[in-house]
Amino acid sequence: MQFAVIQRILGILLSLFSLTMFPPLLISISYNDGSAIPFFSAFVLILSIGLILWFPVRNVKNELRLRDGFVVVVLFWVGLGLTGSVPFILTETPHLSFTDAAFESISGLTTTGATIIVGIDFLPKSILFYRQELQWLGGMGIIVLAVAILPMLGIGGMQLYRAETPGPVKDNKLTPRITETAKALWYVYLSMTIACAVAYWFAGMDVFDSVSHSFATVSIGGFSTHDASIGYFDSGWIEVVAVCFMFLSGINFSLHFMAWKNTSIKAYWYDAELRAYISILLMICFVCATYHVLRGNYESFGRALEDSIFQTVSIATTTGFTTTEYQGWPGFMPLLLLFSSFIGACAGSTGGGIKVIRILLVFKQGMREIKRLIHPSAIFRIKIGNKPISERIIEAVWGFFAAYIAIFAILLLALMATDLDQITAFSALAACMNNLGPGLGKVSQHYGNINDIAKWILCFAMLLGRLEIFTLLVLFTPTFWRR
Repeated sequence: MQFAVIQRILGILLSLFSLTMFPPLLISISYNDGSAIPFFSAFVLILSIGLILWFPVRNVKNELRLRDGFVVVVLFWVGLGLTGSVPFILTETPHLSFTDAAFESISGLTTTGATIIVGIDFLPKSILFYRQELQWLGGMGIIVLAVAILPMLGIGGMQLYRAETPGPVKDNKLTPRITETAKALWYVYLSMTIACAVAYWFAGMDVFDSVSHSFATVSIGGFSTHDASIGYFDSGWIEVVAVCFMFLSGINFSLHFMAWKNTSIKAYWYDAELRAYISILLMICFVCATYHVLRGNYESFGRALEDSIFQTVSIATTTGFTTTEYQGWPGFMPLLLLFSSFIGACAGSTGGGIKVIRILLVFKQGMREIKRLIHPSAIFRIKIGNKPISERIIEAVWGFFAAYIAIFAILLLALMATDLDQITAFSALAACMNNLGPGLGKVSQHYGNINDIAKWILCFAMLLGRLEIFTLLVLFTPTFWRR
């Protein structure tokens, strides 16, 4: 393990992260909301930590190895979550404890959207913007951004990219060089953010809200500048914009890049994961709308479908925006929507969850086993589209599922041991591990009422979900640390 190389990179990345304090600092000055000094103090503190780490090892230029990449990614996300909490601690409003501030920071950076803050409408504008900014930076992965704009790091960027990129297939590159790949992803990400902000503005939001909500929408984060979330605006057009961009952000960003590069939508049409993604969303929407009508909650199927579409897309893509208290929907619907977050969005998107491609592969594997029972001697290949999938990937997917279930069970028991009831513990863990946000029971509105130990467990769950379990768990294996 090259600890000097790891320390140098962490120092540079934390120094860069300190610069993210300037946008909310300028907003604080513009609105005179009294948070300028806390943000400037946070900038000085985080920059100092970064420089202290970097300066002693500034001349170390060794190549980054794969194991070093895993350590950098995990330590950076943990460090980012902790240092990102500084403004929440220093400001008078909301002036959070260290635990609450770390929870809010990690929730933002992992695009979970779970909040412990009550009275969001009354927060300073700078704090509101900072929460949204954290999600936007975490959406595509600040590590990918760093690799894209920092060739001066002198490291092999593929090691960081492999550890950061969500999904079971890590080696596909859009361009020959990893730096160009990261840049391509961020161009798409930035373009979608700008388009989303403009669309929100045309739909009726003011400039501040449109920019803030575009950050949360494209990152599939779910933080809002209002307690009532998107429901605050009570606008059908704003809901249409939110649904469109949540849906688009849940698609593999490489498809967006290929469509833009080739000026053709063929990349979307032939993608099996996207077709499965659309099918799952449509099925859940139809089930929810139909059940609403059968229960007499809506007079027309159209109105029931309208509400069902928004909540389904928001929860299934793990965004977490709300227009109504879906937790109070009758029957099985709240649990159905929560279960949809386990599937999540497509691999290579900003969404959370297990990812549609893994669910698709498990389904195809199950169908193959049924066929083998009928034809024991036959050889069946699993294909996505027309491309056969290697057995190594199938094994990796099953390994992911096994690890996911085991970790979920352990953390669920741990949460219940802190005196959380079953519904609250299960939904909170599902919402945090899938990077969704709103849960059921005591966490249906916010997470401020649960105990501190439970909050730290959920912080760990958020990081597990953001780094897709193995990136974090691998550091706890003895094999990883052997020479």
